[in-house]
Amino acid sequence: MGGDSQMAGINADFSDCTVFIYDEEGNHINDTVVTSHDRISRQLQVEVFPEELKINDRCKLFILSSPSPCEFKCKVKKAGGNTVLALYQGSEKENRAVKRYMVSTGALINALYCDGQSYPLLSPVKVELINISRAGVRFRAPFFSFQIGDMFQIDLIVKHKRRELAAEVINFIDEEPKFSDYGCQFINIFSIT
Repeated sequence: MGGDSQMAGINADFSDCTVFIYDEEGNHINDTVVTSHDRISRQLQVEVFPEELKINDRCKLFILSSPSPCEFKCKVKKAGGNTVLALYQGSEKENRAVKRYMVSTGALINALYCDGQSYPLLSPVKVELINISRAGVRFRAPFFSFQIGDMFQIDLIVKHKRRELAAEVINFIDEEPKFSDYGCQFINIFSIT
């Protein structure tokens, strides 16, 4: 965590953004939506608060914000009778430039991009997200669905919020005879309610 984009991110408005919540060890706890964000106190309220988290627990957040995702450490607190996630910045050691967070959720690829134009697919491709980071996403899809350089729109639905993620395939690995894992970099993130 950290960096110039992170410093700008802590002052962004995360209201209505999708958030993935992890414990301190990086284990996935919950996916939910930010219902309110107090930028002065740097506190978030979320739609579904994880039962696993108690007051004074520390956790990690991955927030799908536009124009780029953000990562934060946070502490569970009580504020005004509500349980909130208080954001703070910290440092974290990892052998990658951008930390990956494991997710296990489905998504749909509905359109391909070519020369700045969006072309809807006749039938959406169902994919399973494997991990997500500030830089991109890895998902599993039917074997040879995409090639390096393909650009497309991924529709991710968490709770009742749909997020459109534009991405480009930068690598793939054939994991099983019928499936491939595709590594993609984000082009942009859009929000639709």
